[in-house]
Amino acid sequence: MLKSLLADDRVSKDANQHWPVWQKGEFRESWINTWVGVSNMFTAYGADHRRLRRLVSPAFTKRRIDALRPRIEEIASTLLDGMAADPDGRAELRADFAHPLPMLVICELLGVPEERRADSARLVSEIFDTTATGEQALATLTEAHRLLTGLVAAKRECPGDDLTSALTATRDEEGSGLTETELVDTVLLLIGAGHETTVNLIGNAVHALLTHPGQLARVRAGEVPWSDVVEETLRWSPPIANLPLRFAVEDIELPDGVTIARGDAILATYAAAGRDPQRHGADADGFDVSRPDKEHLAFGHGVHFCVGAMLARLEASVALPALFERFPGLRVDDTAEPPTRFGSFVANGFGSFPVRLY
Repeated sequence: MLKSLLADDRVSKDANQHWPVWQKGEFRESWINTWVGVSNMFTAYGADHRRLRRLVSPAFTKRRIDALRPRIEEIASTLLDGMAADPDGRAELRADFAHPLPMLVICELLGVPEERRADSARLVSEIFDTTATGEQALATLTEAHRLLTGLVAAKRECPGDDLTSALTATRDEEGSGLTETELVDTVLLLIGAGHETTVNLIGNAVHALLTHPGQLARVRAGEVPWSDVVEETLRWSPPIANLPLRFAVEDIELPDGVTIARGDAILATYAAAGRDPQRHGADADGFDVSRPDKEHLAFGHGVHFCVGAMLARLEASVALPALFERFPGLRVDDTAEPPTRFGSFVANGFGSFPVRLY
């Protein structure tokens, strides 16, 4: 049912057009503002969405993504070297590996200079923190806009071989149709979606394998490809649990007789969809890398299918085998505090993940 709704033209992501309570001014001082109050392809509908997506899609073709593999491998190797240098054989998987790898990749792709990367990462983390007050969320969005407006200005003055420069040039071409706000919000979307999902994908996959040693042994023996680990993780524990929001453009009658009224908000709950027993059988709650049917909605479906899905899959397919090959004795550190989940209604991943390397 969720899959059909995601592809339904009667479902919009534009709160300004199709969410009456938002139009009345409600919820604008809450954390939801950072998800529905921005202007980019994430929140656009119809022709506006197609226009914005066309500007970004050329940077995420298979050829361009495949060309990033050597650099991703290099980054992974450098991070693993840093972890190996710990004299006690301990590491923090998220902070030392799962987070910096995709963050470095997306920052290089967008041309974010080193001195802006720490703030970019912090702001994305704050955006995903759905426990934030309305005041905190507004401050985060304001700071993010200020930082990225500065980035765009710098690229306009001194363009480079990066996506922000390309988008800025497109913005400045007569008739491009890309507003300055859309440009800044598009860069914000790419930084956030371009690394947070992969952070959680890597962390969730590692935890699943370490807590299912029999399946890890099969993968390491070559009986199951790493691509199957990635896809089963995306089904079983997707990086995004709930994604706000979509809105009914008109009354939508569902097959079970329930009607979603025009203007109602719709929450896509990907974590539940992946474990639907009607789709995946009685063992849908189980992690099984050899599961024949691993279909999932972790990257969405329809016109809003994640443009960076290939990049996330590539990063995980490089990171996971590299990690386990370098540290075959990798395990959860039972002498430290247990891994903790990141406090978010949206993100589904680990906030901390202490491991032993040997």
